[in-house]
Amino acid sequence: MSGAILVLNTGSSSVKFALYDQAGLDLQLRGVIDDAGDMPMIHASGLHADAVLDKAQLSPGGHAVQVAWLLDRLASRLPGLELVGAGHRVVHGGREFTSPVRIDPQVVAALEAFVPLAPGHQPHNLAGIAAVSAAWPELPQVACFDTAFHRTQPRLAKLFPLPRQLAAQGMERYGFHGLSYQHVAETLPALAGPRCEGRVIVAHLGNGASLCAMQQRRSIATTMGMTSLDGLMMGTRSGAIDPGLVLHLIEQGGMTAKQVSDLLTKQSGLLGVSGISGDVRTLEASDDPHAVEALDLFAYRATREIGSLIAALGGLDILVFTGGIGEHSAAMRARICDGLGWIGVNLDPAANARHAATISANEAPVCVHVIEANEELPIARATRTLLG
Repeated sequence: MSGAILVLNTGSSSVKFALYDQAGLDLQLRGVIDDAGDMPMIHASGLHADAVLDKAQLSPGGHAVQVAWLLDRLASRLPGLELVGAGHRVVHGGREFTSPVRIDPQVVAALEAFVPLAPGHQPHNLAGIAAVSAAWPELPQVACFDTAFHRTQPRLAKLFPLPRQLAAQGMERYGFHGLSYQHVAETLPALAGPRCEGRVIVAHLGNGASLCAMQQRRSIATTMGMTSLDGLMMGTRSGAIDPGLVLHLIEQGGMTAKQVSDLLTKQSGLLGVSGISGDVRTLEASDDPHAVEALDLFAYRATREIGSLIAALGGLDILVFTGGIGEHSAAMRARICDGLGWIGVNLDPAANARHAATISANEAPVCVHVIEANEELPIARATRTLLG
């Protein structure tokens, strides 16, 4: 397989990977290593999936170990593989990185400075870059940023109501899931036609969850802020909470900053409210009232935040669901849309149940679509462009 582009998306709980033919960006292999570090399992599809999956044995050890295993697997099981470059999802690019860049030591050093702003993601992204460098030292690599898509937001959408000197230091709203939103923005014209240039809200719902308001398919507002902890309730993350609560936990509860961080990022969200799991599939299969309440709260928070973005847009023409929950949970989509009838959201129950691309009722004022998340294709496209 000559002229291939490797894409790595090392997330908070998984390692997604893909191989694209450079010439036409035809997908040759796509897969994911789930629960990297604990009980990893690999899934793959595409032309070379059987070769990669055959007698695959993964061991616990974290993202760096799994990426190294994957790269060795690709080299040994695909002897004709000739890579021309590797593209990476990098969660935080700060103000400095507003478009994809070729990776060099200076870029890596700059990205390491953003680790405190995305501690659950940025170290894994950097581990993937380091693993590729170790396996193929001469291979060109490209970083693509989740924050870059949101740099089109107006100044007021980025500002926190804090002293100006803090904003000057870079403390502002950045937004995340930008590569997912970019894919939706690029896919939507074929599905929605000229209407896609209007008032659009995209709900990226997964273990991490956020919303993005778009006009002319450009971000004008989003729910995540300086870090990926802000905004919607998530699988194990709290999302937006009263900042005074954090002070109370430290000053009155005696908790350290590390303990509060672990509480808000690893013990909250669906997991914290249900006491059972952060996985919507597990909660939907449970009749425990705490599971039901967690799902109801997730939907309520999403509906309420959609309302705030409708205000920012001045109305709504299209609502899009993407991400693991957004694509696969018909029940959650219905929960969220039930609270949006006032704006003209009206689902077709049968279309929603079969996960159709369009799930709104005929003649409904607001079109509702489901688009499969694909953060890897924009990365492959950017990598090919940068490498010429």
